[in-house]
Amino acid sequence: MVNKNIQNLLFAAVVLSAFPVVLCADSPVANPSCWKWASTPPMGWNSYDAWGSSVTEKEVLANARYLREHLLAHGWKYIVTDFRWYDSVSPDDDRDITRERTGAKLFADDYGRLLPATNRFPSAVGGKGFKPLADQIHATGLKFGIHMMRGIPRQAVYARSPIEGGSFTAADAGNTNDTCGWCPDMFGVRDNAAGQAWYDSCARLWVSWGVDFVKVDDLSNPYHSHEIEMIRKAIDPCGRPIVFSTSPGPTAPARANHISRMANMWRISGDFWDRWPDLNRAFDLFARWQGVGGPGHWPDLDMIPFGHIGIKCTIAGPERQTRFSKNEQVMLMSLWALAPSPLMLGANLPDLDGWRLSLLTNDEVLAVNQDPLGNPARRVMQTNGVEIWVKDLKDGSKAIGLFNRGPAAQDVTLGWKDAGLTGQQTLRDLWSQKMWGCSK
Repeated sequence: MVNKNIQNLLFAAVVLSAFPVVLCADSPVANPSCWKWASTPPMGWNSYDAWGSSVTEKEVLANARYLREHLLAHGWKYIVTDFRWYDSVSPDDDRDITRERTGAKLFADDYGRLLPATNRFPSAVGGKGFKPLADQIHATGLKFGIHMMRGIPRQAVYARSPIEGGSFTAADAGNTNDTCGWCPDMFGVRDNAAGQAWYDSCARLWVSWGVDFVKVDDLSNPYHSHEIEMIRKAIDPCGRPIVFSTSPGPTAPARANHISRMANMWRISGDFWDRWPDLNRAFDLFARWQGVGGPGHWPDLDMIPFGHIGIKCTIAGPERQTRFSKNEQVMLMSLWALAPSPLMLGANLPDLDGWRLSLLTNDEVLAVNQDPLGNPARRVMQTNGVEIWVKDLKDGSKAIGLFNRGPAAQDVTLGWKDAGLTGQQTLRDLWSQKMWGCSK
């Protein structure tokens, strides 16, 4: 038993000295093909929190360079270009102007498939798409991802553009009665052969670019089951292990059996920002998904809004350094590690300070997130704002998080029974990387 006073959290690992851990039982569902990749939660950077809908090639490459130099050695490897890269909006615009762009001419090929706007991504000129940018990122040892909106471009449906590789047109695939309430670009896709042909053609384009990760928005809430299945069917035979992420949330836990067989990661929250209520709520959101995730399929607590954000993405506030305190940032990283959730950074990485870089490169904490067993943590105690979470690790040890969601410091007792332990144990604080010694 260990007694500690914590203001907001204490995160520790317990190394078992003599007693084996009972591993989780096999899933009752046959392993889908997508579980062959994303065996641990994806780690990387996403452009949205800093750059919103007007990120440029220059900004993507600057963040890729920083990640390569400072974070790749610690497991961070994905570079994801988010939201509306196909719109020719001026990169100097610092407002969230998505709705104002209704009817804007979007960059696309002859088959209606969206292409990067060349005023923002000059390497895409001549119909090259994202291949030149992906090639540059791959050359540094990183992986490249993109954001897509669910559906088919409205402009392609109106123009009856042919769908590449078949006899259908976009008008055969698009459902003009199915739209997104916050993005004016797309119609939903019909559950028919033309709709599948559309998504198949998109997957072929992603492969030709060298895409390793695709985040599809307007897919999880409301839950569009037939389009999720179409995207899965398009990716599976495409010849490339593309990580498939769905957004936004919250995804309903009642969909757990379906989504865990279709996607590599899926949002369990709405958009997450640097606000205490968002972080406080994350504990209960994840508790609703306890036991669902594992290798190849991960509940996603959303991007990590640390550092310099809101540079052009002003939807959640002005340009700023994160509003999370240092203690709250440690709390977030602890919970995301235990969950485990994918780790996607949202800041402009070149502006990270030394303290935050050390937070993101603590290999002992990251190892909990990346543990190959992939066992989700369990909330084993909750009282007066204090919680204990326990995660079984492949080497037979346990990672334990002690969290205080209340406003004042509290004494917390970690009882061996709560953590599923017996006998003498050796404890280590993973944040300070110091041993606590042996306890009973």
